[in-house]
Amino acid sequence: MPVRTTARSGIRRATNTTAAGLRATAVAVLAAAALVSCTQGQTDGGLRADPSAPSATASPSADPAENADSVDNADQAEQAAGEATEEPTAPAEPAPELVRDAFATLQATLGETCTPGAGDCAYFLGRVTQELTELDEAMRADPKGPGHFEQPLADMKVLFGKLGKDRSTPHLEKFFTEIVSTRDGINTWMQDHPDDYR
Repeated sequence: MPVRTTARSGIRRATNTTAAGLRATAVAVLAAAALVSCTQGQTDGGLRADPSAPSATASPSADPAENADSVDNADQAEQAAGEATEEPTAPAEPAPELVRDAFATLQATLGETCTPGAGDCAYFLGRVTQELTELDEAMRADPKGPGHFEQPLADMKVLFGKLGKDRSTPHLEKFFTEIVSTRDGINTWMQDHPDDYR
């Protein structure tokens, strides 16, 4: 048995030494790979490289005239990019909703109502009025043109004329019937024109 134990101890020591050597080698290889990848990222087109800079791995026998042309092209591209950024840009205004989307949000109010004077109309009337306003904008911006939506736009124009700019709850409650009937009338018209919302 002592021979077997001694042999096993020797094998264990050799295995432990070999494993430690392999671990050290693996760590060194990983570190070297990371260093190489970081260096390549800066010199030969990696993520952080300057795309206009000539590649460090370009063949040394490349024609100098070609290199000069590519540098000139890079300079021109950089100059054009600089000129493009110098012009002030106006903030883009959000595009009106599609008629389909605006109508869908208006339809979502069909099952809702309130009782004027009971204190529960602020949200409902405000929402329906906002949905009608957004539908009006979408119909006017639609490629089919406002003439295609003549009836609903006329109905909303009448309603908005009555409402004016005042969107307070007491004011909207005065026009409860007009707001709800305009919503319902537009729903009926749109149901007869399914190609406008599908």
